[in-house]
Amino acid sequence: MSMVFRFRMLSDENDNFVRDYEVLYDTTLLDFHHFILRSLEYEDCMASFFKADERWEKQREFTLMDMGDGAEGAPVAMENVTLGQIIHNNRDRLIYLFDMFGDRAYFLELTGSFEAQDGASYPREIYAQADAPDQYDPTKNVVGGEGSIFNEVMGEFNDFEGDDNYDDEY
Repeated sequence: MSMVFRFRMLSDENDNFVRDYEVLYDTTLLDFHHFILRSLEYEDCMASFFKADERWEKQREFTLMDMGDGAEGAPVAMENVTLGQIIHNNRDRLIYLFDMFGDRAYFLELTGSFEAQDGASYPREIYAQADAPDQYDPTKNVVGGEGSIFNEVMGEFNDFEGDDNYDDEY
């Protein structure tokens, strides 16, 4: 029997967005990437996974293309890494960067692991709430009360014009 990882995926663009996925532990990051794209109905795109710490700080990077130049800590190709090689404990975290230029990402956390069910097909989406943020236009992601709390908190700073007494030359 194979081990299955259960991940919860969240977005900082839409507080209502949630996806729960079940994925075999020996699934490559490349296969997981393709599954996520299909699940969210996104087109193929450049993307990276990052191992993340408990504060969601990026650590090791895993890329679509092999960037292996032999340097220590260089990004590793997704096709060469399985989830079981980098995920070991509940609450281990990954960041899935799907928009390189906009620095937009999803946040995945391991919420459980268990033996695969006989006859079940993996990977699979077991829970979905709210539409996924638009793949290309983040301004489309704020819909009638949905969206990131970031926009609400930062709204009061939109009118900030700076200090007229500050010397910009330095």
